[in-house]
Amino acid sequence: QIDPLASAGLRVVAPDQRGYNLSDKPAGLAAYRLEECANDVVHLIQALGRQKAAIVGHDWGGFVAWWLGINYPEVVEKLVILNAPHPKVVQRILPFDPPQWLRSLYVLFFQLTGLAEAVLRANDWELLVEGLQKTSRPGTFTGKDIEQYRRAWWKKGAMTGMLNWYRANFRMPPSLPANVRIPVPTLMLWGAKDTALGRELAQPSIELCDQGKLIFFEEATHWLQHEEVEKVNQHLIGFLKQI
Repeated sequence: QIDPLASAGLRVVAPDQRGYNLSDKPAGLAAYRLEECANDVVHLIQALGRQKAAIVGHDWGGFVAWWLGINYPEVVEKLVILNAPHPKVVQRILPFDPPQWLRSLYVLFFQLTGLAEAVLRANDWELLVEGLQKTSRPGTFTGKDIEQYRRAWWKKGAMTGMLNWYRANFRMPPSLPANVRIPVPTLMLWGAKDTALGRELAQPSIELCDQGKLIFFEEATHWLQHEEVEKVNQHLIGFLKQI
């Protein structure tokens, strides 16, 4: 998405989040609470000399985007969320959604500190590679893509840092304010064939947005930005450039 957005005249900043790839990997679970990860984005906006920015996030990046929209709307010009439900919807619906429990069982495995890292690391990250391939459409991730992922996973402390997102926010769920509505313009793009997050989480999420629009990609999975590149870019550019 970076090149098409930049070619459309938008300034694009795409940092690795804490724990991932080239970014710092602080020790301890508290460093990976949603509040801390969202503060990184607030400080990044300030470091770039801007007062606000349009925030685009997928998966955990989407949860960070939601958190910014809830708690720091003054720094958010617009939100774009890809396959990530509003945190309030997770708290409200998840306890009563057995099918989603089954989809989320991997989160329990990720709680096994040390063991999870060892199992995932085996055979050059075989399970993670299979996970990417089995949860996406055939051909979505090329051999070159997989090698880039492997290089990121092999970085010292990276896998523990990435898993700490799941550990911290499972064991220390974020405390939401009384008002969780999103006041800024929000676009949700959702791959309907996501095997980890059911589509039933999408509509209640957009209903918590004062100016929200939800678009389903019926044939896309969790990885819709890789599978429906042109359509996703078209929606991103149209929404972000709209005055």
